[in-house]
Amino acid sequence: MRLQPIPALSDNYIWCLTDDDGMHALIVDPGVAAPVLEALVAPPAAILLTHHHGDHIGGVPGLLECWPGTPVIAPEDPRVPLATRRVSDGEAVQVGPWGFTALAVPGHTRSHLAFHGHDLLFCGDTLFSLGCGRLFEGTPAQMLASLDRLAALPGTTRVCCGHEYTHSNARFARAVEPDNPALARLSEELHTMDQTGKATLPTRLADELACNPFLRIDVPAVRAGIRERAPAAPAADASRDAWFGALRAWKDGFAA
Repeated sequence: MRLQPIPALSDNYIWCLTDDDGMHALIVDPGVAAPVLEALVAPPAAILLTHHHGDHIGGVPGLLECWPGTPVIAPEDPRVPLATRRVSDGEAVQVGPWGFTALAVPGHTRSHLAFHGHDLLFCGDTLFSLGCGRLFEGTPAQMLASLDRLAALPGTTRVCCGHEYTHSNARFARAVEPDNPALARLSEELHTMDQTGKATLPTRLADELACNPFLRIDVPAVRAGIRERAPAAPAADASRDAWFGALRAWKDGFAA
């Protein structure tokens, strides 16, 4: 199978999965229709939507206008229109030759879903390479629980995020944990990617576990970075949720 991140808008990726013979395709989070219509010559087997934000669903009407009857699989949320099937946590989703499991991952939005299968994770705006989504509707506890859930997936999982935020996230990760050797190596690779214009995604979950501060909230070096450099750090005996909330608040105001 072929996995393709289709650039859209300012920094979004629309994910396109096609099988080896080109007979089946899957589209995830089409914020706009035009680049999808350029990439595909036949209708996709289905469209998967992770959450209701316009930069993830805005292209659905245009795709359905061109390809009426295409299944649209979405969370149980009326803010996601045009869905032909609503799914919730743990439901199996069969699309052409592929099977996925829907995972509830609230935090960025209250109804956010991820889809996992075939060593792929379509996670929308929950987990980013070296970062995580802003808490628009959820709490630090909800987002941390969602990230814990994703972190428990196999390390070989390819993480397919909704945005190309990796370079800016890397600057923040280095501020949190400057002596992390895995992060230093990854930063060198990212520099090469930046010079060549190569997409940084998908990323491997194993690399995220080694480098992403939001998946490393229990690591002493990460907590030391929060305590020493965050604008507001919790007490040493604070809960995991409080440490995570301080890290996310630091990132919200971070500039480098």
